[in-house]
Amino acid sequence: MARYLEASCRLCRREGMQLYLKGDRCYTDKCGIERRHYPPGQHGQRRSKLSDYGTQLREKQKVKRIYGVLEKQFRGYFEKAERQKGVTGTNLLVLLERRLDNIVYRLGFANSRAQARQLVRHNLIMVNGAKVNLPSFLVKRGDVIQATEKGRKLPLVLDAMEAVARRGTPSWLEFNKEEAQGRVIMFPEREAVTMPIQEHLIVELYSK
Repeated sequence: MARYLEASCRLCRREGMQLYLKGDRCYTDKCGIERRHYPPGQHGQRRSKLSDYGTQLREKQKVKRIYGVLEKQFRGYFEKAERQKGVTGTNLLVLLERRLDNIVYRLGFANSRAQARQLVRHNLIMVNGAKVNLPSFLVKRGDVIQATEKGRKLPLVLDAMEAVARRGTPSWLEFNKEEAQGRVIMFPEREAVTMPIQEHLIVELYSK
């Protein structure tokens, strides 16, 4: 399986904003984009004007990097969103938010989506009482997500559950810290996705 193995801070710098890919580090003065607020590479400090296509492409790349999804899978989400009723861009964001690794991150079992993906891959997360090791698993309304007995004892999980108060739990999720358990109350509305995403640009890009 293809994975991005370079420095995560380079991705934030390339997109010109914090993507919160490294958990707690992103909230400190060690954040890469706070220290060097320009794109990486030899020509990073040059000023350049993006074309319409370039703007659309950067938006797609940004969303892919936020959720840790590669191109083929991202295109699959778009095609599924296009077939659903409603606004395609909103449908796309809802599908990405429903990914199990994103839910694990949103509930506060992990400090980043990459860390959440690792927990899922290592069989430390259960959905409705059964272990699920697919980060791309799409949760449904009413699903109960919890850490396994082994998982809830891990220091990184305990630290993450303490740190979740800083970013808060979305209103469409319910979290019980004592039982290390969360529940999907409903699917998120567009307003619940607080990252500055212009999904209409992605729709325009794929509609060409």
